[in-house]
Amino acid sequence: MLTLRRCVAATDDVAATLVLSFELRQRSRLATQLSSGEAVAVLLPRGTVLRGGTCLAADDGRLVRVVAADEALMEARCANADDLARCAYHLGNRHTPVQVGSDFVRFGRDAVLANMLRGLGASVTDVSAPFEPEAGAYGGGHRHEADGGKHRGLIHDMIDRAGR
Repeated sequence: MLTLRRCVAATDDVAATLVLSFELRQRSRLATQLSSGEAVAVLLPRGTVLRGGTCLAADDGRLVRVVAADEALMEARCANADDLARCAYHLGNRHTPVQVGSDFVRFGRDAVLANMLRGLGASVTDVSAPFEPEAGAYGGGHRHEADGGKHRGLIHDMIDRAGR
């Protein structure tokens, strides 16, 4: 079984692709298959969240690109930016993972949330698309070389820069 243990700089020199939903891209330990059908084990540092386009190095030297799978989502659009911000606020207030675009917010299909947003004046439709939700205020993503693969978050970076 091919084993993927570390993220590397994105490159066009990939040998395979790994298509994963957002739920699976949040796991640090995963047994799955490449697009080719080859069995693969993903063994990454805890807290690693894979984004579409991330490249992973296999133990045998091959590079594998992660592709964000299409998922069953809902997309809310509003007549103006203020209303869209209000919708994003209410989704966030419910701790719902949300992907924010310039003129939409996307979230996992949920009839209750859709009705809430319609009540706020949004048009809400079902879509099938890759899901790349926001990392959150403290989730600066994962860094590889700079911190040895440890996930610390934005608040720690701000404190470090302030010299505290």
